[in-house]
Amino acid sequence: MLLFKSIIVILEALMGKNLVIIPTYNEIENIDKMVRAVFSLTREFELLIVDDGSPDGTANKVKELQKEFSNKLHIEERKGKLGLGTAYIHGFKWALARDYDFIFEMDCDFSHNPKDLERLLSACENGADVAVGSRYVKGGNVSNWDMKRILLSYFASVYVRMILWFNVKDTTAGFKCYKRKVLETIELDKIKFMGYAFQIEMKYRAYKKGFKIVEVPITFVDRVEGVSKMSTKIFKEAFWGVFQMRFSK
Repeated sequence: MLLFKSIIVILEALMGKNLVIIPTYNEIENIDKMVRAVFSLTREFELLIVDDGSPDGTANKVKELQKEFSNKLHIEERKGKLGLGTAYIHGFKWALARDYDFIFEMDCDFSHNPKDLERLLSACENGADVAVGSRYVKGGNVSNWDMKRILLSYFASVYVRMILWFNVKDTTAGFKCYKRKVLETIELDKIKFMGYAFQIEMKYRAYKKGFKIVEVPITFVDRVEGVSKMSTKIFKEAFWGVFQMRFSK
């Protein structure tokens, strides 16, 4: 048994270091369960929580969990609610400075199933530069959404594909795995959009740089606990941002 575990450790070291970045703001209902779910997976993942000063004590809970998962659980605390895009860029730079090979984006609210991290990782280990957890490819699905929201999300992705001329079906997806070289190549300081359009822009920039994007079917489940961060302002940024992306140099 000891020999088997040693072999697994060696193989995982050869495969690369994996970091999952999770931005949080008031996720006290979910953070403990999410941390334990990620660390229960067969493959080895580390977690970076980027917390924007959650008043509900999310950061304190992460620090408490660090006593149990000291080598795998990390936290970066920021003052104020600075936005999704800036949280991920902060996390990307943190990951690149520490030599991680595969870097993931994931929500804390279980709309993304932690078990699918292994499928995204496998896609990148087998040729993809960016693996996207996709609702809109064969085998993908959404759960707990009414028809109006499903149609709005689907046609938003159709609209983005029409304007930007690139064939990613779930353009707004926020569940992704990047190979290190993608984040090294994309000029992170030049990312313009920090809300909903951030997810679109990151995929579009990867596409424009010639990286291979593969969509992995997932079932997206609407959050059960906590409060949604979506707003009309975020949708407006995405709508007009797509035009700016298309016609910018």
